[in-house]
Order: sequence, then structure tokens, then C-alpha cells
Amino acid sequence: MHDLPIITITMGDPAGIGPEIILKALLRDDIYQVCRPIILGDIDVLRMVTKKIGSLSFHLISTPSDLKGRPDLIDVIPVSNLKRDSFIPGQPTMNGGKAMVDYILKAVDINRSGQASAMVTCPINKELMHRAGYRFDGHTELLAKLTNTKDYVMMLAGDRLRVSLVTIHCALREVPQRLNRKKILETIKITYKALEKDFAIERPHLAVAALNPHAGESGLFGMEDKEIIRPAVEEAKNDGLLVEGPFPADTIFYQAINGRFDAVVAMYHDQGLIPLKLLHFSDAVNITLGLPIIRTSVDHGTAYDIAGKGVADPSSLISAIKMATQMARARGRKQPKVPKV
Repeated sequence: MHDLPIITITMGDPAGIGPEIILKALLRDDIYQVCRPIILGDIDVLRMVTKKIGSLSFHLISTPSDLKGRPDLIDVIPVSNLKRDSFIPGQPTMNGGKAMVDYILKAVDINRSGQASAMVTCPINKELMHRAGYRFDGHTELLAKLTNTKDYVMMLAGDRLRVSLVTIHCALREVPQRLNRKKILETIKITYKALEKDFAIERPHLAVAALNPHAGESGLFGMEDKEIIRPAVEEAKNDGLLVEGPFPADTIFYQAINGRFDAVVAMYHDQGLIPLKLLHFSDAVNITLGLPIIRTSVDHGTAYDIAGKGVADPSSLISAIKMATQMARARGRKQPKVPKV
């Protein structure tokens, strides 16, 4: 048991489904067979949620060294002490928003100090985070700031497909202007290194998706693939990475799920996430690559409409916890160096 990695799980917005899916996940014996989980959250919120899903016992601790690691006694570090009117299911509050950020800050501190092997995050409300004084687009940007990480990549992953994104949350019309050779090359290299370091894949094989239909058709449908994406791919090849592209996006994901590639680098959000969620709608995992710590997350939101009803599906969180443990084990192995951008 003591050889299993310690995984910190942030509760997310107390008014969302985070508390429920955490407890449902930790009711499973198979989670405790691969890791020692600790909830960072609010004990009164968790106790309220147990009324919907069954009787549970909690073990309150102050540091990871005090954990029990038993499925019949869930370890909790109580970061917040919210009043009852601050955690009404489906009704987000400012105090709850401040608390959800505090859980993240505590998890980063614990992981950066080496007291835990990875952090897994439950969904937050981005508007509340802004109102609490943290002007970030989401978890990814906040974690990058907290860990002094300049270059990072969002990956969405399941058993059959892994996708990294060059651009993330922006209007579709802005994507061509945001693409440049350096950013694409950076995404390729961070993804490649993560596949080696965090997924223990020896000599990963990457595919890069084109921006335009038919990869631009020699410039007929746009010059970005020829003038920006292909030069980035060629430079990555010259640095010794096994990477190919740009491929038309309407065919490359089929090849990836059939085993030809270990991951696909997509140019924009929906290009990569539509095929990913078609395959892994319930069990996809959001991973932030490039951080000094391991962070995985659920691939869904707070779901206020079903919060407190006991019907939330914990599948994505279960996958995120298991993937975090796999990554933690992989990071302990010696890996070859990837050239810097």
C-alpha cells in the first residue's frame, strides 16, 4: 500500500457535481488498488452529499503523511469551512468560488513540495474564479502561472485516442492568425516529450492535422498548411522526432484510433475534440502537459442542473485518477531528452 502513489483530488465548485463524483469514485475498491487518494475540499459539503449516495466515513488530516489510504475511511484535507448557505447544490456562490480556487492552490503546494505524486481536478466555474480575483481562462492557465510554466499544452485522452491542441479557447475566425511555426513546433515537442515521460511510450509516433480541407490542396484552399504547419513538422523531424503531417483532418483521426499514431496534434479546439468525444464522451481525461507536476482532470463542467440529485456519472473522474497514477509511475523512469524549441 505504501508504494502506491498519493493522488490529491480537488473538489471543484462545491455547488457543482464535483463532491458527488469524487465520493462515487472513491467508493470503488479498484481506485485504492492503484493509488492513495486524498480529497482537498470541505467536509460539511462532503457529508451533505453522502445523504444522496450512501453512508461514508471520513478521516480528517492536515498533511498527506497522515493518510490512511483505506476505502472504508476516506482521507480529507479540509481546506475550507463553508457555511451552509454557501454550498447549495446548483447555486454557485462567491464563497464557494473562493473555496474552489483554494483547493487548487493547496494541491499545487502539496505536489510541488513532493508530498503527493499528482493532482486531479474536478470542475470549476470560470466566472466565479474571475470574481474571486483570479483572472484566468481556466485551470490550465492558473496552474501554468502557479508553477511558473511558460510553455504548456492541453491534451485530451482516452484509451483509443490522444489529442493535443495548438490553439484552445478562441473564435474559429481567430485560429489562422494564432497559428505560427514556433507555436506548432512547441506543441509537437511538448506532446512528444510527455508521451515519453508521462506515458512511457518509447519513440512515440505523432501525426499533425492540417488546418484546411485536403491539407490546403497545394494552396487552393489556403496556404497555412504549406507555409506554417509543414515547416514546423519538418523542423521537428530534423530534431529527431518521429512525426508526420500535415494530414487532412477528415482522415487522420481514423488512422490514429487504428494504431498508426500515438497522438494527434490538432490546430484548434473542435477539430480535436469532436473525434475525441465521439469515442470518449464519458471517460475522456483532460491533461495539462509541460507542467513540473502531474495534473489530470475530468472533461466536463460543473453540471449545476443535476448537482445534488445523486445522478452524476463519475466515469471521467475515475479515468482521470487512473491516468494520473499511470503517469506518476512513468515519471519515475529515465527518459531520453527532447531538443528544446
